[in-house]
Amino acid sequence: MTFPFELIIIGGGCAGLSLAMRLSNRLEKKRVLIVEPRSEYANDRTWCFWGNDSAQLRHLVTQRWHSVSLQTHTRRVNVDCRTTPYEMIAAETFYAAAVREIAQNPCMELATGTALASEPWRDGDLWRIETNAGPYAARFLVDTRPLLPVQAGEAVLWQSFLGREIECEVPAFDATSASLMNFLPIENDRIPFIYVLPFSPQRALIEFTVFAPDPLGPDELSRDLDLGISAQIGASKYSVRKTEHGILPMGLTNPSPATQTASVRVGVTAGGARSSSGFAFQRIQRWAQACALALSSGHGPVNHPPDSWSLRTMDDLFLRVLRARPEIAPDLYLSLFKMKNPYRLIRFMSDQATLADSASVAFSLPAWPFLAEIPDFMAGRAHKRPRGQSV
Repeated sequence: MTFPFELIIIGGGCAGLSLAMRLSNRLEKKRVLIVEPRSEYANDRTWCFWGNDSAQLRHLVTQRWHSVSLQTHTRRVNVDCRTTPYEMIAAETFYAAAVREIAQNPCMELATGTALASEPWRDGDLWRIETNAGPYAARFLVDTRPLLPVQAGEAVLWQSFLGREIECEVPAFDATSASLMNFLPIENDRIPFIYVLPFSPQRALIEFTVFAPDPLGPDELSRDLDLGISAQIGASKYSVRKTEHGILPMGLTNPSPATQTASVRVGVTAGGARSSSGFAFQRIQRWAQACALALSSGHGPVNHPPDSWSLRTMDDLFLRVLRARPEIAPDLYLSLFKMKNPYRLIRFMSDQATLADSASVAFSLPAWPFLAEIPDFMAGRAHKRPRGQSV
């Protein structure tokens, strides 16, 4: 039996394009459609991760830092990470590479400016979608749209950020080191900090980020970002090259719905992002590789693999401590990065930790806030409920 398309990918963002790139030289004579509502791509975000030999798409890395820092108003921790540098891929670089690779395969179609008119539905052996460009059908479906609403209660915490890439008239940055967390005073159960990625002595991306029970829009973050930029560069004049805003879930409060026949939900809100940090790029690349292998072998698409029980437990408990005691968050993060061997933490944050790495991370933190949170943590796990049905 032949099908109009072998696969439809809903959403041409990081997950959808990553899968398409992996499939571009794997699925011979089988058509793939990527449905993307944007008419054109913009340099609207950056993806950062800790580099290592197994990192995917490293040829697209646009910046590397061999040291990083964290600080409060009284303390500072500097971390030498030359063996595993902190790396960044700009959206414009990633999008251009993906669009170029997809265009080289006559069996792949990137339908930009195409929006769904209704939810996908199952029709016999096919998945069907209705769009503003007409109907489509495929044997398999991968849906990368957000799985949950951006609202309080859907995650333990939300990571909200607003950033501007600026260029100063005079040198203002140390381009050799990234500032991951420059903590500001804790207010209203919110954990705020400034994040600085310097690209040159005169150019940097500066973000104001907040971990909080409620998600925050750009208007709620703009004033603090202005103050953060002023604190970094003083009275220096600057121009804004681009602005980016994002909201990431940290610890989903309810499990993902079950996968339906020949269809999966993937992306940041469906297991594509590490709950304790929001890091997603490498996790998405590993999923894209596994999913492409499954599809090219004649099987259906696969979900993001679940984290191990120990990793889920450590992440969930850490997030619940942050929510219950936001005032100790800066000390917790500085304690983690002050570890004698920082590469243990880096591997832990990159989903590459050994048992010894995980144990070192746990023992680097004070025990009392975690022990105090365990009863509520266990009760919360017992009352989790499934979210709404997937498509």
